[in-house]
Amino acid sequence: MPFSRCARGWADYPDFVHPPHVIPSEVEGSARSVWVEVQTPRLASLARGDNSYRPFVIPDAVRLPFSFDPARLRTDLAIAADIGWTDHFVKRNYEGSWSAIALRGPAYATHPVQMIYSDPTCTDFRDTPVLARCPYFQSVLGAFECPLHAVRLMSLDAGSVILEHTDHDLSAEAGHARIHIPITTNPGVTFLLNQRRVVMSEGECWYLRLSDPHSVRNDGTSARVHLVIDTVANEWLMGQMALGTRAR
Repeated sequence: MPFSRCARGWADYPDFVHPPHVIPSEVEGSARSVWVEVQTPRLASLARGDNSYRPFVIPDAVRLPFSFDPARLRTDLAIAADIGWTDHFVKRNYEGSWSAIALRGPAYATHPVQMIYSDPTCTDFRDTPVLARCPYFQSVLGAFECPLHAVRLMSLDAGSVILEHTDHDLSAEAGHARIHIPITTNPGVTFLLNQRRVVMSEGECWYLRLSDPHSVRNDGTSARVHLVIDTVANEWLMGQMALGTRAR
């Protein structure tokens, strides 16, 4: 099973003292970075080589320290796209065409609109039949050592706009993270987070704090498609953030 590692809970990590203890405090320097403290031997060793508390900054946008093969991502995208896209149901948040394909969704979902919904109250998520046809997407998701919730392909057509909005529950500080992996993009795409542009290239893997204001414009001539992964911000993911590169 490609997701055997992703089903881990904190009981499966006996070497850790406890899960990340997230403590919001005064903003340090940038108004878009917050201090958190994580007490685990592994993350502490990443930070300074001992088992003591180590504060570090979670930026609003950070590129994780690994990437994926853009050509193989596009191959699986073609397989999934052949099945068909579902228009995003929150019409007030966009102009033009914004659509999705569910690769993993709420276990109760049977209708395509339900399947593309990242339900924040849901605790039981299951792979969709589309994912079963996409071997590289399975491999990509299997690389994440954290529980996976909704996983979708999200397409913003040329000439379309996602209006500025916030997703209040999507921050590592709240225990939930949204990961973006661009599959197809173009120079005409402008992603703004806290009024600052974040440039994401194909195959890169990004954590974005989307509880902050964000918007997207696609002024190019081709669709912008991302693999979007909603996951629990566990110790492994926090460690990857600590090793990552913040957006410039």
